[in-house]
Amino acid sequence: MHLDLPEKRYYTIGELAKAMEVNTSLIRFWEKEFDVLQPKKNAKGNRKFTAEDVKNLKLIYHLVKERGFTLDGAKTHLKDRKKEDNSNFDIIQKLESVRAELLKIKGQL
Repeated sequence: MHLDLPEKRYYTIGELAKAMEVNTSLIRFWEKEFDVLQPKKNAKGNRKFTAEDVKNLKLIYHLVKERGFTLDGAKTHLKDRKKEDNSNFDIIQKLESVRAELLKIKGQL
């Protein structure tokens, strides 16, 4: 999944939900279920997601929605991923961003 987000320090939950094409409630649910998601909250309680949170959200989306993991299976996979440096997901993300850029260039031709 390639997200077309501008380079920013913090992203709102609405921006992420729109980019990922999911409901904000799903992101809030995943925040409660997965310990790796720790968005900062301002005085009003609005969530501010960092680039690391976005990366973790994309990984969770990939595991649950694209590969069909259960929530418990995804949690286990994330814990195992911390122990071993599994860079396959990072490589896939880079390739998808290159593909998106090439498709954008093709559309401009």
